[in-house]
Amino acid sequence: MINKTKKEKLDRIYEKGIDPYPSVFKVDSDSSKIKTKFKDLEKGEHTKNKVSIAGRIMQNRPMGRACFMNLLDKEGKIQLYFRQDDIGKEEYKKLKLLDIGDIIGVKGTIFNTKTGEITIHVDSFQILTKSLAQLPEKWHGLKDQELRYRKRYIDLISNRDVFNLFIKKTEFIKNIRKFLDQNNFIEVETPVLEQVPGGADAKPFITHHNTLDIDIYLRISLELHLKRLIVGGYDRVFEIGKVFRNEGMSTQHLQEFTLLEFYAAYMDYNDLMDFTEEFFKTIIKQTFGTLKIKFQNKEIDFGKKWPKIDYTKIIKEKTGIDLNKEDTKEKLIKAIKEKHLKLDMDENLGRGRIMDQLYKEYIRPHLFQPCFLINHPIDISPLAKKHKDNPKLTQRLQMVVAGAEIVNAFSELNDPIDQRERFEEQMKLREAGDEEAQMIDEDFIEALEIGLPPTGGFGMGIDRFFAILTDQDTVRDVVLFPMMKPEEN
Repeated sequence: MINKTKKEKLDRIYEKGIDPYPSVFKVDSDSSKIKTKFKDLEKGEHTKNKVSIAGRIMQNRPMGRACFMNLLDKEGKIQLYFRQDDIGKEEYKKLKLLDIGDIIGVKGTIFNTKTGEITIHVDSFQILTKSLAQLPEKWHGLKDQELRYRKRYIDLISNRDVFNLFIKKTEFIKNIRKFLDQNNFIEVETPVLEQVPGGADAKPFITHHNTLDIDIYLRISLELHLKRLIVGGYDRVFEIGKVFRNEGMSTQHLQEFTLLEFYAAYMDYNDLMDFTEEFFKTIIKQTFGTLKIKFQNKEIDFGKKWPKIDYTKIIKEKTGIDLNKEDTKEKLIKAIKEKHLKLDMDENLGRGRIMDQLYKEYIRPHLFQPCFLINHPIDISPLAKKHKDNPKLTQRLQMVVAGAEIVNAFSELNDPIDQRERFEEQMKLREAGDEEAQMIDEDFIEALEIGLPPTGGFGMGIDRFFAILTDQDTVRDVVLFPMMKPEEN
């Protein structure tokens, strides 16, 4: 909302023939470089070193014929010193037209004040952007959580920790790319709009293609197109991209999130466990300088060897339910009721979905240190290769930490006949009312018929994992512009 006083000052700026929104201002330094370069100046010492920087006014302290301001740029804050005798009376009067929030460019020399603060002694300044809306009070910042998400641009100005958090996230993603590049993966892009969504159990968003006059879906994963590329001869591919799932929101879930998936020919899930552990230890150490991370007042140690936990065994240990024995949906429901376990027992859900709810309610929240969950039943793994020793299980792993699933990875199913049968089972669940069950993708099956080599596949939600690594309460804290309920007018 336009502030009346600021608008009046804007009008006065125009009356003086000043452009308050010029196109360019040449900068040659920033607050961090200046403070680092001149950190050894003695108190009261002046230099003849000239600098040109730009930023946003965050504090204004006029004192008669002199004025101090704090300027915020991308690296932080630095103090400015204006003196009427140096810049001239008419120029000095223009300072009264400036407000907190305005963006200015300044040129001047460096000195250290008597109180020990590196400061720019301004020779000249230029208004670059007149701010017309009021910023929050500098000592309060932006505290309202919902407002922080809706007005992230104000949040970034007001909360330096938030600003630096997203710089760190960019560094984290760069380190992901660097590791995969060093291991001979190539980065690719695959379609966001799909005629058949696949690669995950999730309800998709539906939109309409006007030219083709067909309904299409926003992708729910990156998987099936990336595996088509392995069929086409690329041995190692990865993509970092947005996916969309029309499901509930929570501290760990958003409908739009950033997913990393990679696929490597001639890897199986045992290879993936070794590779995943090396991958995480490398990128965490590069990004944070340590493998010991604080989360919710507890320490996560990524440096130790990660244990492998059998899915079926831990469910039996923690709930008393033997998934090998309760091998039908009816038997499983009966066992859950007999043990008085509280779950959503929607009759439309298949055995796999009920099993997954059992795991998410009674197992996953208690897995705090990083570990691999392995040997998942085939009911919940429609795209994973069967276990060679037990066809009821699959060659799948999940990396779990802090009660959250971070990685889902497989020895990928490359038998086209087996894949079709599993898709058909999924379609039966879908027709019975399970909106998250997968559809049959005929083109993907055809790609498997051409021939997918033995392949290991990996998927990770970047936002969720980064939220844990930076000790955030919710995944929204690490997404610049999370989806929000519309504001009421």
